[in-house]
Amino acid sequence: MTLNPLPQLILVTGPARSGKSEWAEFLAARSHRSVIYVATAQTNSEDLEWQARIEQHRQRRPESWATWQVTIDLAQAIRAATPTDCLLVDSLGTWLANLLDQDQTAWEKILGEFLSSLQHRQSDVILVAEETGWGVVPAYEIGRTFRDRLGTVTRHVGAIAHPVYLVTGGHVLNLSQLGRPLPRS
Repeated sequence: MTLNPLPQLILVTGPARSGKSEWAEFLAARSHRSVIYVATAQTNSEDLEWQARIEQHRQRRPESWATWQVTIDLAQAIRAATPTDCLLVDSLGTWLANLLDQDQTAWEKILGEFLSSLQHRQSDVILVAEETGWGVVPAYEIGRTFRDRLGTVTRHVGAIAHPVYLVTGGHVLNLSQLGRPLPRS
């Protein structure tokens, strides 16, 4: 087994229920590395529908994959991975939701640490991110904050990831082949 000398950073983005998690899982399975599934969702035993969604994701994963529950310090998890690992982070949206109570200054520090950990990673990292900005602007502040922060995270990650995939309507598009990155400002 030959490992890629340079760790990959892959972004898989798309709308809800589009298949982005399944695509990320497919990519992780073919990485030929030890897969660590980084679950960012917080469990809530009172929300049966949410628990069912989490269980659906668990059922799809091979038993050989390790699972790390990381609801806040994603940068630390990325730094802890070894060169023989492939981290599958599902998802940036749920991670961000766990941090919505942070003021802008604290959020920018967390984002900076996260982006730095990606740029200095030792392992392959596959990130799943929801696309939320394709609809109406939310009428409430926390919704706008979530949408804007997630858009910013996805844009920053997309600028350093290769490849970047869009999964929509059950189809996978390699945006790295079909498009080009925005010029950096």
